[in-house]
Amino acid sequence: MAQVPLHGSLIVSDWHRCKDSKEYFCKILHKKRRKNFGLLESPVMPPQAAVDTVHYKIFITGKSGVGKTALAARLAGLNIPNIHHETTGIETTVAYWPVKLRESGRVLFFRLQLWDCGENALRRFDHLLPSCKEQVDAVLFLFSFTDRTSFDDLSNQITKWSGPSVSRVVKLVVGTKFDLFMHCDVAERDVRDFQATWNLPVLRTGGEVSDGLGDVAPLLNCLAENLWHQDCVTASQRFQEETVTVL
Repeated sequence: MAQVPLHGSLIVSDWHRCKDSKEYFCKILHKKRRKNFGLLESPVMPPQAAVDTVHYKIFITGKSGVGKTALAARLAGLNIPNIHHETTGIETTVAYWPVKLRESGRVLFFRLQLWDCGENALRRFDHLLPSCKEQVDAVLFLFSFTDRTSFDDLSNQITKWSGPSVSRVVKLVVGTKFDLFMHCDVAERDVRDFQATWNLPVLRTGGEVSDGLGDVAPLLNCLAENLWHQDCVTASQRFQEETVTVL
């Protein structure tokens, strides 16, 4: 994987708060709540404000109970289940997120197809993990701040995603249930040490979902920025390879 870009170096990270973003974000909202997009649905812009859409496949992984399904629902603006049920197979959820590139001012819709698969199902059925890995663009490694074992298991999870075949896959770590500080089993010092060792961004999520966009904007913007950065690096490498071939 390419070096992690500096936060806000490629996209306008607080654009959802800017006045010129309203005509784009209103396309993913309905009555001030996020729209639920099906697999074949997408935001519709007027012809004079047509926006390109970039498509990405995101795999969410982590121990059972850390909140994989809840995170997918949160990012897509869906209702978060109150009771935990082990995901019995693969579930996919679609989230759209408009982004403004910092250098060019170009606006893009990021279509994020979130793949979630239960830990027990992955162990029982050998074909599920290859399906999740196929043409994947990013993987989110989840741990719960209330479950120390899920944090200790991160190194094992990340090691499974090493090697040339997944070298271009964006990797981010997300700590869930950050709001339950009274039951926290993972100290901030441990998180800092982990970041220094693995050089991976660690994001935090938790608490009630608001009607606005602020609770998901940091994570979606970080994911979008890393995906776009990886695309730029890949395009540059291919151009150099083609140039060398021509010469």
